[in-house]
This record gives sequence, structure tokens and C-alpha cells, in this order.
Amino acid sequence: MVRERGRSRPRPVWFVTGPVCVRPSRRRIVRSLETVRRTDIEIAIHATEVASQVIRSAVHGPVTRFAKEADDFATQTDLDAERAILDVLTAACPTDRFVGEESGVTGAVGGERVWLIDPLCGTRNFAVGTPLVAVNVALQVRGTVRAAAVAEPFADTVFWTAGAGAYRRHGGHDHELLPEADSRLVDVDLDHPFPWPSPARLLGAEGFAGRFHARVLSTALALVWVAAGRRAGYVTGGDLRDSVHFSSAIAVCQAAGCVVTGLGGQPLHTPPHGLIAAADESTHAELVAAVAGLR
Repeated sequence: MVRERGRSRPRPVWFVTGPVCVRPSRRRIVRSLETVRRTDIEIAIHATEVASQVIRSAVHGPVTRFAKEADDFATQTDLDAERAILDVLTAACPTDRFVGEESGVTGAVGGERVWLIDPLCGTRNFAVGTPLVAVNVALQVRGTVRAAAVAEPFADTVFWTAGAGAYRRHGGHDHELLPEADSRLVDVDLDHPFPWPSPARLLGAEGFAGRFHARVLSTALALVWVAAGRRAGYVTGGDLRDSVHFSSAIAVCQAAGCVVTGLGGQPLHTPPHGLIAAADESTHAELVAAVAGLR
């Protein structure tokens, strides 16, 4: 195991024929699971990797949008990536239950094992060719995440945990994640409202402005970047219980040793909900105080 140092170098899209990208066949994806150890975490990692292949292969193609609630939408790539994940998971764990962002609940009813799937976290980014997207797969057993993987498709990287420690897999090697707050970079998710005034107010708030360097990112990458030492912290609103978008990245952050609480510094998943993740205790305390000043 290698300890995390620096960023991995992105690798070019594969599966390219001339200027047209070709989607990997689902048969090839599922059969390739035979070469992977059949532990829950390896299944989760493999599922995010095959979805990443689908996403990379579609990046230069046309974007087909399907309307959802309000101005939200999914693309054909969201659907294809989720289908690829489900092909892997149902082949490996046919008696489990699956909760997908696009397909909803499928599989066994009332089982203790539930897979949470977000096939393309950052759909808006993907739709305009911005490569800041993630793939999230988590296994909950009796309500507790036991295996979690967050892929960064355009870096050919997976952040993962099986509960003891957190790691970055790149090029077939695993590197231990080490949170680090020296950058003072903090991502604020502006898409999920706080229970009090707009999260955008945090950017100019006393205790935040001048102390931190704000960035804005609304994907699970922001959370795993805290675990990897690429960000000092991350702040978002919303009720994140059993979230297909956040469960995997929260598990990785916690396993890496980050401080993860609700917006008020209270236990995660309790009112007023939301999330503050920080690389260390002092950074977390500063962020909690800055958010409290908005009430």
C-alpha cells in the first residue's frame, strides 16, 4: 500500500475509433468481473470502473437529455452508466436490493444488503463537457455503509473504503488517503440550500472570507478531495440520509479520518442536517463557527 502524495495524472479516453467513441459492450463488462476478487469492496470498485468506461466513451458524443423534476435532467450516459453498474451488481449479488438514481428500487424486497448507486454525479458538468464528475456506489448492510467507492472517471481513479482506512486506486495500485488542511481550499455546494439563508452568503461571511479560499463544486468529488488532502473542507446543505449522491463519499471521508458532522457541528444526519467535512478538528471548528454566523 502506498501513502497518498499528489494528484494522479488523467489518462486519455479509451475505446476510440477515429473521432467517434464506442460504448463498451455490457457482455464484456460483466464477464470481466470474473477477473476481480468477489469481495464487496472489489465489486463496488469494479462497478464504478465499468461505469467510468461508459462515461469516458460517451464524452465526445451527442448529449441526449431526459427531463426530470423542475429543471433537473438525466442524459443517456446517466442511464447507460447505471445499467452497466446494475449488470455488475446483479451478476455478483443477485439476492441484494439496489437503489439507483435513475431506475429507482429493484432487486430483493426487505433484504439487509442495499446498494446505493449514483451513476453520474455531476450530470450538468458532463452535459457541457466539464470533466468534474463522479460515480458513486455504496453497500449498506442494516443501514451502515460497509463498502464504498467513488470513481473520478477522467482521472481513471477510484477512492474507496471497506471501513478500515481509505484509499485511492490508480494504475492498479492503492494509495492511503491522508487529509491535509494547509491549502485552505473549501468547496461550498450552492445547489443544496441551508435551513437558513442561502449558502452563497457563506462565501463572504465573517470567519470564512479571508480565512479560506472558496471553490464551488456540486459533486461527490468535493468530499473525497477532502479525504485526499486536495481540499481543507466541504460544506453543503440538505438531508443526506441514505443518499445515492453522498453516502459513498461520506464513508470515504470518515474512514480517512476527516471530521464529518452536520451544519451545526451536530451528529451527521440529525437536524438541521447538511454536512461539514474538514481535514482536521481546527478547520472543522472554524467552518462550524462561520456557518453559525449565518443564522
